[in-house]
Amino acid sequence: QVQLVESGGGLVQAGGSLRLSCTASGRAFSMYAVCWFRQAPGKEREFEAAIRWNAGSTIYGDAVKGRFTISRDNRVNTVYLQMDSLKPEDTAVYYCNAYLLTLAHTEFNYWGQGTRVTVSS
Repeated sequence: QVQLVESGGGLVQAGGSLRLSCTASGRAFSMYAVCWFRQAPGKEREFEAAIRWNAGSTIYGDAVKGRFTISRDNRVNTVYLQMDSLKPEDTAVYYCNAYLLTLAHTEFNYWGQGTRVTVSS
């Protein structure tokens, strides 16, 4: 079992920066791939960024590519999302997701409760 807690959201002006954190409790978090998603009011949840368990590779959604950076520190069970050059359209609740598929094909999939980001124009 893994519990995820997001933090770092808040109100920021357009062009500003925020750093979100996703801190995990539970065993073997370092083995999980972690993603950040966001959900704006009235819209579906959408993928923003992902990082492999060993931080060996990252991928980004088109809307945030070049502005957001995902990273992780497995020593403290935390994944970060550095958000720069924020735009009003980045306003959303941001969710952390941890995913693991074992060699026995057992899936583990956990979500945090979300942290709200509001970007004012």
